[in-house]
Amino acid sequence: MRMHTETISAIATSVGEGGIGIVRLSGDKALEIAKNIFVSKSNKKVEELPTHRVTYGQIIDKKNKVVIDECLLLTMHGPHSYTCEDVVEIHCHGGVIPLSNVLSLTLREGARLAEPGEFTKRAFLNGRLDLSQAQAVIDVIRSKTDASLRMAVGHLEGHFSEKIRDYRHEILSMIAHLEAAIDFPEDDIDEIATDEVREQVLHVKADIEKLLATAKTGRVLREGLETAIIGKPNVGKSSLLNALLNENRAIVTDVPGTTRDIIEECANIGGVPLKIIDTAGIRETEDVVEKIGVEKSRSYIERADLILVLLDIANSLSAEDEEILNIIQDRQAIVLVNKSDLQPKLDLKYLTEKLPNHSVIKISTVDGTGLEELETTIVNMVYRGQVKQGEGAFVNNVRQAEILRLTDHYLQEVLSTIDRGMSPDFIVIDLRAAWEKLGEITGDTVGEDIIDQIFSQFCIGK
Repeated sequence: MRMHTETISAIATSVGEGGIGIVRLSGDKALEIAKNIFVSKSNKKVEELPTHRVTYGQIIDKKNKVVIDECLLLTMHGPHSYTCEDVVEIHCHGGVIPLSNVLSLTLREGARLAEPGEFTKRAFLNGRLDLSQAQAVIDVIRSKTDASLRMAVGHLEGHFSEKIRDYRHEILSMIAHLEAAIDFPEDDIDEIATDEVREQVLHVKADIEKLLATAKTGRVLREGLETAIIGKPNVGKSSLLNALLNENRAIVTDVPGTTRDIIEECANIGGVPLKIIDTAGIRETEDVVEKIGVEKSRSYIERADLILVLLDIANSLSAEDEEILNIIQDRQAIVLVNKSDLQPKLDLKYLTEKLPNHSVIKISTVDGTGLEELETTIVNMVYRGQVKQGEGAFVNNVRQAEILRLTDHYLQEVLSTIDRGMSPDFIVIDLRAAWEKLGEITGDTVGEDIIDQIFSQFCIGK
């Protein structure tokens, strides 16, 4: 266990007005600092307070003889705390001034302002969390849907880390097996050991490839599926956005070209967070402002993970519609035929023949027809047959995915080395590289610079 000499302090709740706000301290002097600024209504001294119990009292600036705020004090003695150190939380009124004054008082009494993510970093360095679990803390905070929360909580509880440790344990067993063959060549077990290792590597490699297949879904649940709604003017894009959001966010009129800029919103579609971009209608226009909006629409279409193409069933395909259909030929897109309550003039057969690999759904933004089918299509597209209840074992960030890809590469090198009939010494080199690479996910074999970079993304106070 790695302990720290400095005591840190920070505001642990969002800045602004609220019912309560929390100032958190962690370190050897946390209890001493609390003793110097807190007076309980029961006249109990801080060192006499039982751990993990709340005590009512006041924060007092004893130097200036000023009461800063009334509060609740929570003491948690290490190692049974979030950081495994002595931790004190001061629950006071949630305003900028009282929180700032309490924080300043703790700093004056000897604490240092915490760096971003330093409380969680200490939890990691002191062995309470591994690196994957520590990263999950910020994912829990930033969760946009129940599904993304389940994934983050699953990581926080260690479901993903447990899989990684199992793989590392299997690989370490292979290394030990081969090293035994190297150390005792007189037993002539080289060939037997190599054959057994080959079978084990194939098994671990197949599991890692399955895990890698969840990376795209994990990224979507964590960051959101960037989705562009496109179509020519007045086809109902803003109405679709409002229907997906269940609120009137975008202006809806009969005037073509009303949406001249880009509107971005986040919607929960069957547990999948969609970062929806309602783009300006794509058409030729002489209006300078609208032209800028159209150009921005094209750029958003290029970067979108999913494109929702909106067509009007009451009108035949126009040149603008044909251009849009050509754009999405090789993209992940769903074609939505709007105004399905009107007399159809659009050739649906032509649509399905032109886009055989895309879903074509008839909808009505007026009465909601087809929106449930759209939701199901999006959910199936994101999960790709993976069990939705297993989010906790999904790969949920680029760093984890890259580590698994490199591990898979090293395991493939092991197989190639075995197939070339090389000695166990060479096989062990690649196995050890795979073992060490996997350790970067849990933090067992990661450098301090990577650790600092990861925790710098956290907010101060967490």
